[in-house]
Amino acid sequence: METTAKKKTSKKDYRKLILESYQQHVLEFGKEPASIFKFAKELKMTEGEFYTWFTSFDAIKSEIWVQLFDETVSQLEAQEVYKEYSAREKFLGFLFTWIEVLKNNRSYLLSLYSEKLKSLTSLPTELKEFRSKFKDYAGEIILEGKETQEIANRPILSDRYDEALWVQVLFVFNYWLKDQSPGFEKTDAAIEKSVNLAFDLMGKSALDSFLDFAKFLYQSK
Repeated sequence: METTAKKKTSKKDYRKLILESYQQHVLEFGKEPASIFKFAKELKMTEGEFYTWFTSFDAIKSEIWVQLFDETVSQLEAQEVYKEYSAREKFLGFLFTWIEVLKNNRSYLLSLYSEKLKSLTSLPTELKEFRSKFKDYAGEIILEGKETQEIANRPILSDRYDEALWVQVLFVFNYWLKDQSPGFEKTDAAIEKSVNLAFDLMGKSALDSFLDFAKFLYQSK
């Protein structure tokens, strides 16, 4: 039992060491290590030992993105008032909290992504798990919004709402990376305006009301 406990502690420590050392290297040199062999050597471990924890630098970056997401959601759910939020307020809360979490890692993120995410159509491999977790989270918000009729249930389009919110996440991230305003106040404004637009579009619009009324008149003949 003691041996197992020691192994678990060791595993956790090495994983943390690799993650923190990778970020430190990027911060110091403005780019990722030249190779896994050299990076493992810096950590006084063999390349084979490194692969026990991560199979590539992309895997390390993926884990960092997942940690940023988990920290954001954890901070949100720790607030009692969050449970009472509308779907719109929950997504606003997510983006505002996410940006606050990202601020603690801005230099690292700028080093790796200031050029990489200029196009919203490009998705680095390391963002895929983060995207998957976010879409699950967004799906819950959308479902709540439909139940309260804050979000309209439209054929075909409804199935793409989570993708629309993901594109908005990429937009906000890109905007924040380029934002030079004091306290990133322009990013805050961009979040509020873009989220309001998105939920206005997903909500029941005048067109929906007209179609419902037309359908009612037709069925009442």
